[in-house]
Amino acid sequence: MSRILKTIRGYILWTYERGSMQYDVMVTLILAFIFVAPYWVNFKDKPIERTPHQTEVIVFPDGQSGFIYQVDASVVHGSDPASIETDLLRTIEPIAGEVDITKYEPVRDARGRVVGYKVWVSR
Repeated sequence: MSRILKTIRGYILWTYERGSMQYDVMVTLILAFIFVAPYWVNFKDKPIERTPHQTEVIVFPDGQSGFIYQVDASVVHGSDPASIETDLLRTIEPIAGEVDITKYEPVRDARGRVVGYKVWVSR
């Protein structure tokens, strides 16, 4: 019985020399665990699912170390300038961080309907 306990103690304390049979068994068990265990054990290590932003935002460089954000018109619900700026900031800030709107202008289609906004921002 003491021989079995001595062998187990050697495995736990990793006292066997490289190249010995016991060392090879320990390394084989470790490698088997690494490569085989994910098939039977749920480690719950899946990446977090992130839903993409519901609106389309396109970013262009403005040529002066800044950016122009083109935002879809569906995010703007108000018609007065204050509510338009608030809606645009709410859409741009998750992407760009804390910014201030320098200016914005509506983008119109061939019929004259507003389909988006070009927004110039500063930090």
